[in-house]
Amino acid sequence: MPNAPIARREAAADPYRWLEQRDAAEVLDHLKAENAYLEAELAEQSELRESLFQEIKGRIRETDLSLPSPWGPWLYYQRTTAGDEYPRHYRCPLPADGSLTVDESAEQLLLDPNELAGDGYLSLGAFTVSPDHQLLGYSLDTSGDEIYQLFVKDLRNGAITALPFDDCDGSLTWANDSQTLFFATLDDTHRPHQLHRHQLGQAGAELVFEEADGRFFLSCYRSSSERQLILLLGSKTTSEAWVLDAEQPLGAFSCLAAREEDHEYYVDHGQLDGAWAWLIRSNQSGINFALYSATEQQPTRPHWRELIAHDPQRMLEGVTLNQGAFVLSLREGGLPIIQVHPAGAAPYPVQLPDAAYSLYVQDSLEFHSPVIRLRYEALGRPAQVRQLELASGAQQVLKQTPVEGPFDADAYESRRLWATAEDGTRVPISLVARREVLAAGAPAPLYLYGYGAYGESLDPWFSHARLSLLERGFIFAIAHVRGGGELGEAWYRAGKLEHKQNTFGDFIACAEYLIASGLTRASQLAISGGSAGGLLIGAVLNQRPQLFAAAIAEVPFVDVLNTMQNPDLPLTVTEYDEWGDPHQPEVYERIKAYAPYENVRAQAYPAILAVAGYNDSRVQYWEAAKWVAKLRASRTDSNLLLLKTDLGAGHGGMSGRYQALKDVALEYAFLFKVLGLA
Repeated sequence: MPNAPIARREAAADPYRWLEQRDAAEVLDHLKAENAYLEAELAEQSELRESLFQEIKGRIRETDLSLPSPWGPWLYYQRTTAGDEYPRHYRCPLPADGSLTVDESAEQLLLDPNELAGDGYLSLGAFTVSPDHQLLGYSLDTSGDEIYQLFVKDLRNGAITALPFDDCDGSLTWANDSQTLFFATLDDTHRPHQLHRHQLGQAGAELVFEEADGRFFLSCYRSSSERQLILLLGSKTTSEAWVLDAEQPLGAFSCLAAREEDHEYYVDHGQLDGAWAWLIRSNQSGINFALYSATEQQPTRPHWRELIAHDPQRMLEGVTLNQGAFVLSLREGGLPIIQVHPAGAAPYPVQLPDAAYSLYVQDSLEFHSPVIRLRYEALGRPAQVRQLELASGAQQVLKQTPVEGPFDADAYESRRLWATAEDGTRVPISLVARREVLAAGAPAPLYLYGYGAYGESLDPWFSHARLSLLERGFIFAIAHVRGGGELGEAWYRAGKLEHKQNTFGDFIACAEYLIASGLTRASQLAISGGSAGGLLIGAVLNQRPQLFAAAIAEVPFVDVLNTMQNPDLPLTVTEYDEWGDPHQPEVYERIKAYAPYENVRAQAYPAILAVAGYNDSRVQYWEAAKWVAKLRASRTDSNLLLLKTDLGAGHGGMSGRYQALKDVALEYAFLFKVLGLA
């Protein structure tokens, strides 16, 4: 068995900063040595890893057809085929009866990512068909750095044109003439900051808008009515919307409400009471947002009229528009709620069977459609696409994600539990296990997942791979800690900036509750998180290492203090609203107090697996590498400490569905080894 790689330590304030020298031979040699060490340490798990991979793959229907979506005269859909990493994109003529029946004899292959990827990395960004259905705009990232090349394919003859633009963020938006494309480009910090207008057949592109404030991202999209183009400028706390008639794409965008610090608003265009109108979701009257409307003729802020008032107990997360209704995406008591407001009728909530679940509007279909599609799933229930008839509320399950082989959803029990943090705050936990495991009342191996940042809600989701844990007696749980959005905007704000320690305290409280309730023991408790969730994992390992047996940190944001002091790195300036600006002395001390890399010290840590992507533009590869190097030099234990760097991948790991399954198999094999279950 080889010795663990020991990184060279420099006599400097940051002794491992040399690992930030991207492409330096010494750095690459070190990362490769860490990868080799991981493979050597897990060599005895090779058969188990392959067995887990085959087991997980065996539950997935490898050859399958997605649910077709009608648009104009076509049905659009995807098909996966056994052995292929990526789904192919197709369309066929819409049947005369309006059904969703695919006519394979008349289908047209629009794009085959398998052919484009070869043996390398591939991420498909935009995939957008022109309003006249004759052209396909798409974008490709071939390294994982989230910089895209833009393409247009003529669907009449198959001719492909590569657009001659660099540093693109991957977005593409059509105007209604099917000849004008809008796209965004990135600045040196990887921020979408410029909007360009390109007319097919003409050289170059016109710069339409440039956002100078480094905190603001720029994006462009079509309204639900498909009559307007919307340019959204947004920071973590403030937004501003500009609009343009999609029928007049060479005109100038106009602003609906000039930016005002801490005012967030989001707009869409549709119909209200039979007239064309704007709907605006705004926090001007409260942090949980209210809904306003404005006429097409007078859309600016002085003319906004309140439709749905602010509710301190209920978060308004989104609005979906159709000709016959508007649909609210709400959040109350930690759960998502869909509320439909049909034209001329009383609003109603969508009824669902589970106590804890994930629910969102997956597809509003065409603006005139009388139905929309919802995606619904729970920890023990595979994802369903449900058709909702807007006028009546009637639901129909159009497709349920299949689970191949023996599977009985009733064999699993889901629970919603509540832990109590140090300050008395109740923190929700979603949990699933086989019924007999929970009924036994004995401590079991438990996998606890967390995130807690950016106001993102970590709603319960189904996983084919997770069944390999549940079938081996594991309990899986999600800690819905502050910093996420599960209980509204106040929940998010209570876990950011000067309140960030609440995120870590909540996670520790959840772990303590699960142990105290007899569901698990510290010696059986594994924890996991990725990106900002990796920061969570790193922080709680420093603060309460004895509480956990194993930890997995995916692309972990663990070098937060050094990263936030470097405004030249991608996304740093935009993150000041989330973490604070450490150039301010009090903020520096606050971040330093919890930053995982800074707080590694001489103590025993549980077994740790850290995973990084070499081309990651969001969390640089060196954050995990430096963290593991410091842990190796400082810790007092001999537990397994492994670093895996995907040298050809970015923030989302390796592309392709089979490679992703192999990565999960590796992580599970690591857990089985360190928990003594192999």
